[in-house]
Amino acid sequence: MSDYRLSDDPTEIDVDRVVDWILHEAFWAKGRTREVVERSLRHSIPIGVYTHDGRQVAVARIVSDLATFAWLCDVYVDRDHRGQGLGTSIASWTADWADRHGIKRVILSTLDAHGVYAKAGFAPVAHPDRWMEIDNRPPIGAAAPR
Repeated sequence: MSDYRLSDDPTEIDVDRVVDWILHEAFWAKGRTREVVERSLRHSIPIGVYTHDGRQVAVARIVSDLATFAWLCDVYVDRDHRGQGLGTSIASWTADWADRHGIKRVILSTLDAHGVYAKAGFAPVAHPDRWMEIDNRPPIGAAAPR
């Protein structure tokens, strides 16, 4: 991560780049619109990872009440910068951020990056019988509704 800089300053987010990633490359976000991506950034804590020349190469969001709960979501690393540990760095930074705020529960959802997040201390939900959800999204790979 020494070749990169992580920031939670929302003014640094390259919104056009993030929108492009989320709308065109993030399989979990099929069907979102630019307005939804922009609103999600405004109403969460966006995290950006940047090269030394200021180019954004990764993004994530923390959704939190800033007291008891945080959700790490929309983690995306540019294809040209994968394999550098940026996803794990984002997850570790998020865990530290939660600690600094006294937040005891941080969750995330992943289809295929369990190992990335495990390196930062994330583990499968200990008590899945306690958790419920409403998920009205189409299955991954299904066409987005028109």
